[in-house]
Amino acid sequence: MSVNAPDRDKRFLDDCTGCHTISKIMHTTYEAEEFPDIFKRMGLYSPGSIPSKPQPLLPGPRGERPRVNPAIAQKASEIIAAHNLSNGPQRNYEFKTLPRPKGRATKVVITEYDIPRKDWQPHDVIVDREGMVWFSDFGDQFMGRMDPKTGKVESFPLPMMKTDGSPKGGLEISEAPNGDIWQSGMYQGGIYRWERATGKIHAYKIPDKWQTASTQESMVSPQHSNVDGYVWTNDQQDHSLLRLKVATGEWEQMGETKGPDGKPIPGYGMPTNLENKPFLLEFSGTRIGLFDPEKKVAEVFATPFVGSRPRRGRVDQQGRLWFAEYAGNGIAMFDPKTRAIKEWRLPIPWSQPYDVVSSKGGAEAWTGSMNTDFVSRLNTSNGDVVDYLLPRPTNIRRVFVEEKDGKQALWVGSNHGASVVKVEPLD
Repeated sequence: MSVNAPDRDKRFLDDCTGCHTISKIMHTTYEAEEFPDIFKRMGLYSPGSIPSKPQPLLPGPRGERPRVNPAIAQKASEIIAAHNLSNGPQRNYEFKTLPRPKGRATKVVITEYDIPRKDWQPHDVIVDREGMVWFSDFGDQFMGRMDPKTGKVESFPLPMMKTDGSPKGGLEISEAPNGDIWQSGMYQGGIYRWERATGKIHAYKIPDKWQTASTQESMVSPQHSNVDGYVWTNDQQDHSLLRLKVATGEWEQMGETKGPDGKPIPGYGMPTNLENKPFLLEFSGTRIGLFDPEKKVAEVFATPFVGSRPRRGRVDQQGRLWFAEYAGNGIAMFDPKTRAIKEWRLPIPWSQPYDVVSSKGGAEAWTGSMNTDFVSRLNTSNGDVVDYLLPRPTNIRRVFVEEKDGKQALWVGSNHGASVVKVEPLD
């Protein structure tokens, strides 16, 4: 679906499609005067809530999601109502059929694995060292594991760390160097570990003194925990970083992350470098930061593209940071050796890439479009992009590349479709 509107109007929809598919928004039937109350009501519920599983946020300091500016809410209401189904037979839609994939884009095998429950929302997907597929669920309290050879899905319940009615759900899931699987606890005030040696689940609750009603650990970074024994997480609500000493279970709070000028630099995504120092990706702005836990300050770098909104990201074996430019419609790479950021624009406008992962030693980079259901494969040497069209709407979030026997496969979760998708290029 495309929206027949000028770019200035589409930018208002940009914030909506950060969580919802454009199809879901355009199929609403509300009039313009009804939307402001809807926006207010939405702010009372956690991300990952769906009609069958509404999860209200608790009251308290920042216990509600940020309110929409009234002027912006009014403008967004008018734009949505002008294009949604409230216009009935008089709606002014210009429907277009996307061109069928051709050339290299057709040389691919796409496999979709349905998961048992239709209310599950796979958000992050990874493949572990044994070839098992793991996924987090955006609105429920478990780790999911699937055997791609058989399609069998198992769920590992995660204990509740809060008994006050806080919402459930997870976002980032990652594998540590020792093979343990870690997952963020979102509104549960901590992080979880599946121990490979025993199959046990360990819960690590952040001390109450560092929590509020809206504490949100959306990220967890164990990727380089073998360096110093620390696993990193964040509190997305107050822009603070925390790290856990795995051997002792002790927590350390780093406070609000700031640059040398004292200005905060929040991180939506905090992958660690080869020294286990976290990068910060400023989803609300244009900057990335590299946080020094000893000095408790971040070295800050601005993206060349103004208004890029950096999001998620991954560190490759050379220590380079690959990340999505959500509003910049591009892929970016930060090289710590040169302190430079290189960018590549995607050919499909308004793609809203969420995450980036490199493959083939950095020769290629992959991302997924939250708006178009294309996954994009970039040749970093010449800038060529191959766009593979997925069979169903997915609202793609994290992407993960599995490289084995000289072949590669991209994995994504269907956040709105209760499935996991594998994309295998044939060239």
